[in-house]
Amino acid sequence: RYQIFSVNYDSPKTKQLEQLEQNKNIQILGSCNGLLAVEEQNGRIFLWNPSTRKCQVLPSPKIVFSPPPAFYSCSTYSGFGYDPVSDDYKLVLIVQLLGTYEEYLRSEAKVYSLRSNSWRRIKDYFCFYFISERQLGVVANNVLHLLAYKIPESSKRSSVDLDVFAYKNPESSYKHLVGFDLRSEELSLVELPDFCLDGEANVDVKALGGYLCLTATHMDMFVSGDLWIMKEYGVKESWVKLISTTQLDFLPGSPFVVPLAFSKNGNKVLFHKKSCKGDMDRNGLVWYDVGSERVEKVGIEGLPLAYDVYLYVESLVPLND
Repeated sequence: RYQIFSVNYDSPKTKQLEQLEQNKNIQILGSCNGLLAVEEQNGRIFLWNPSTRKCQVLPSPKIVFSPPPAFYSCSTYSGFGYDPVSDDYKLVLIVQLLGTYEEYLRSEAKVYSLRSNSWRRIKDYFCFYFISERQLGVVANNVLHLLAYKIPESSKRSSVDLDVFAYKNPESSYKHLVGFDLRSEELSLVELPDFCLDGEANVDVKALGGYLCLTATHMDMFVSGDLWIMKEYGVKESWVKLISTTQLDFLPGSPFVVPLAFSKNGNKVLFHKKSCKGDMDRNGLVWYDVGSERVEKVGIEGLPLAYDVYLYVESLVPLND
């Protein structure tokens, strides 16, 4: 049974939202201005406004590769956000096929427009290959961000219609941060702090209070975790380290400690703290005081044992029923 709850910042109690289909596995692909992009286990995608109880099923994106290699893995990358230029909500879907020995890579990307209620195929050739089997993009400054490796220049084909190419090793071992601008629908690199260039830190990207946020775990003589924010979007020098800690049960760069939001006064950061098995204990949300470096558990009544967390703002953004 899959249930959706809401928790208000100012109240420690939960409220169960109206259930769409309790017996189906769902994944939230993104949250923007009160709209949730949701995917069911069978691949059906819909937009949902819990405030108005309106729901809109999207047409199928129909991504087909022909012919794929005999043995391959398929990876999906997605993100949902708002384009203020066209006053439109967009869902981005990128699918990559990777051959068993990494000698084959093919990509296809599509963008769904709420205004037209249709998918459009966009530029197929990417000079990046993305990292995980499934990755949800992070939206900040109307740009969708994904972590990726860069494909060597020598591996690129001259044709942009067919991005099938051979490569043996990535250009470098460190990750790049790729931004897909929801307004221009173009890809570009977003510069990371210099410490990311050595490839030693385990980094992840999030959005925090409207800022692009980077978490990192360092495995030196002592294990440490950092949280960085980009104060001025697109300016490398504006990366600021907000948190640095060696508390082993609280490392912001680990996959088990996820930043969510600032407190109203900006002095604390709310984190989603997971157990090492991927499940949550009943006090899985914690406040971290940036000044005193104290960690305070948030007691919330009525939460299940395991859950994921997404930020949501109530709104009246309309959908076709």
